[in-house]
Amino acid sequence: MATSLTTGRPWRVILSFSVPLLIGNVVQQLYQFADAIVVGRHLGVDSLAAVGATGSLLFLLLGFAWGLTSGFAIPIAQAFGAGDETAVRRSVATGVLLTGITSVVLTIIAPLISEATLVLLQTPEDLLAEATVFTQISFIGAGATMFFNFLSAIIRAIGDSRTPLVFLTVSCALNVGLVVLMVGPLGWGVAGAALATVVAQAVSVLLCLEFVRRRLPMLHLRRDDWRITRADVAEHLRLGLPMGFQASIIAIGTLTVQVALNTLGTDAVAAYTTAARVDSLAVAFLSSIGLAMSMYAAQNLGGRRPDRIRRGVIEATWIAVGTGVLLGVLLIAFGVPMVRLFIGDGSDQVVDLAHFMLIVNGCGYWALGLLFVLRGALQGLGHTLVPTVTGVIELVMRVGAAIVLGAIIQFSGVALSNPLAWLGAIVLLEPAYIRAHRDLGRMAVDPVEATETSAIAIVGPVDGSMVVDAVLTQPTRTIRRSRLRLLNRR
Repeated sequence: MATSLTTGRPWRVILSFSVPLLIGNVVQQLYQFADAIVVGRHLGVDSLAAVGATGSLLFLLLGFAWGLTSGFAIPIAQAFGAGDETAVRRSVATGVLLTGITSVVLTIIAPLISEATLVLLQTPEDLLAEATVFTQISFIGAGATMFFNFLSAIIRAIGDSRTPLVFLTVSCALNVGLVVLMVGPLGWGVAGAALATVVAQAVSVLLCLEFVRRRLPMLHLRRDDWRITRADVAEHLRLGLPMGFQASIIAIGTLTVQVALNTLGTDAVAAYTTAARVDSLAVAFLSSIGLAMSMYAAQNLGGRRPDRIRRGVIEATWIAVGTGVLLGVLLIAFGVPMVRLFIGDGSDQVVDLAHFMLIVNGCGYWALGLLFVLRGALQGLGHTLVPTVTGVIELVMRVGAAIVLGAIIQFSGVALSNPLAWLGAIVLLEPAYIRAHRDLGRMAVDPVEATETSAIAIVGPVDGSMVVDAVLTQPTRTIRRSRLRLLNRR
């Protein structure tokens, strides 16, 4: 159910909100593990490499879509924190319209350019056919992916991070079963792996819509809510486009890395793909804290609690950095057996390369944790410029490492691209947040008054049934925008 993030100990609120996100990320990574294991074991290393060769291209376009829909959720969280249900619904309607338009564009255009783009990326010829099929099917199902991301984002924006986890878990379980069926007995190859994901995402969309219909009346759109103004569209695009472009900028750097890998041969592509699967599991722990931080900052900004934002960022930083160090140690120590889950016997070179990449990334997870917290806080505050510029910095660092270091020390140089990009982004994020931290300190603490008539359930079973263990009174006054200009203008 809807939950306010404007009361309670900040670190506990952030951690409690991030745990379902973390579990959801882990579940999602596990079903991607299943995809890779089934493809690698049933179809071989070449097919696994073909799927891996599509990762950067998919991230370029679908990553943009994910960033876009995440940005659309920020006005919803701010309106919810201010207790303005009308603004919440209008913001949802605006997001639905923009998400639909983006989905149509992706579904029509992206499949048509998939093969040409993969050729441009110097995908090895023996991988091109399977990579093209996997990419085209994934893009045809882009609408399902986008709307699941958007619906999950708006449910999280009102403080409920548990329900999307339930739907994601069901979707992942379905995906695993479909992958085994379509790749194994049906023999549909990599096409089956891609189709399984699309079908699972579509089921997730239906589950989210049914939950909103039955359990979240505050999100039921009325005719007046569809009277979307240019100002509504402009505000959502102001927040969504920078987050989408940021993801795309990062993806362009990843594409450069992919080109460098393709020139090093199939073993390098397979090693990087396998290491990335393992690495993504660790990154899921840290990204969940960053996403929780953005929703926490947005709600508390709407609720006029700058003091809680300042305290929450400090406490979340300790959590993220400490977690990053621990994850790095674990991944370095147990990386080889995890890589062996994907790679069969006779591929020792691939295993060695993948383990080296895990060691390099593991040494930099502390920096990644800090990056996620600072970026999430700035995005929740409505900042657009600095988070976007940090994406450019990551692009420059990744491209430099892939081209320069890759040419000198080959795979080792490419592996260094990630931690170098993280450190480069922090160089700008840290002073930017310090400046925002000072601005928050100058804002008056002026909590929105609560009423006695608008209780919100904040604890209940994740199956959707409502058992109220505690309630929070929902604020009713809308936020005074003049108080946000100091922060949002950056």
